[in-house]
Amino acid sequence: PGLQDASRAQQILGGTATVELHLADVENDARTAQSSGIIPVGTKLYEANGRPVLLKNDVILTGDSITNAMMSYDETGMPAVNISLGGGGSSLFTDATRKNIGKPMGIVYVETKTEPKKAGDKSPPVSHKVEKVIMVATIQDVLVSNFRITGISDQQEAANLALLLRAGALPATIYPVESRLIGPTLGKENIQRGTTSLVVGLLIIMAIMLVYYRLFGLIANIGLILNLILLVAVLSLIGAVLTLPGIAGMVLTIAMAVDADVLIYERIREERRHGLSIQAAIYAGYERAFATIVDANLTTLIVAIILFAIGAGAVKGFAVTLMIGLMTSMITGIAYTRAIVNAIYGGRSVERLSIGA
Repeated sequence: PGLQDASRAQQILGGTATVELHLADVENDARTAQSSGIIPVGTKLYEANGRPVLLKNDVILTGDSITNAMMSYDETGMPAVNISLGGGGSSLFTDATRKNIGKPMGIVYVETKTEPKKAGDKSPPVSHKVEKVIMVATIQDVLVSNFRITGISDQQEAANLALLLRAGALPATIYPVESRLIGPTLGKENIQRGTTSLVVGLLIIMAIMLVYYRLFGLIANIGLILNLILLVAVLSLIGAVLTLPGIAGMVLTIAMAVDADVLIYERIREERRHGLSIQAAIYAGYERAFATIVDANLTTLIVAIILFAIGAGAVKGFAVTLMIGLMTSMITGIAYTRAIVNAIYGGRSVERLSIGA
């Protein structure tokens, strides 16, 4: 998913074969064998990076013993590949490397290719093996179940090597039966619809808050906009990609932020009905609603953490957006709106609040 080059995708899928590790023949000259056509007994002539190389026929490790291969970096910052072994075969490999420290070792990629059939041909596909040396490395130390290949020229080469080594653990023949290229139109349309739903929902909420709470509703709307801006800014800082689950998390964040405003404003109304002054009612409204808001956001945050821990893919994206949104809504719904309210009503005599009925 996300790969732009269709031929590269076919190369990766069709290249799922196996890898073999062979010791290099250091006693015979590969160029002499190439020019004369006489290959020493027990060896095979390959070509690596444009130069001939002789590898011994004995296989010291096969791809099915490789459990994982990941690109990394060595102590000097150069690309490297970390390899993990398992499932047998590692003892022979360890013994072979112990006896050949300082000597070269070749990694041979064995790919089974299938010849394309003509239209109407119902005969079984014809396959043939293609062997290619993907790297020749010098054995620096005894290699055990976990070791590293260094001396790789660039990051892309290391990534390709790790990919081929991981693919080499599956010695299966794959040939294309049907090929389809799916463009991003549907995903783009869904994102546009999700964004539209977010904007429409925000506008409806802002209109209701403005009608119901008047000036305090306007203050709440300013907090909602600041909350959305802050949420998008944090997501941009961490390099998050806007997806439908992420938009859903934003919508839920707006709902939680409005819920906090409603709790505060209703508390202020209640305190005014009990006879408190305007300044005291504002103070009591924010202070006494704070514990309820924290409890509501804390329980939702716990759920979001659980979703992130046990979920995958879209669920994780939703959980991340929700967790960030909860924190930003606490900041904007309590601190920012309270600062605006204090700027308007603080330090002066006011006879009534514009907070609706």
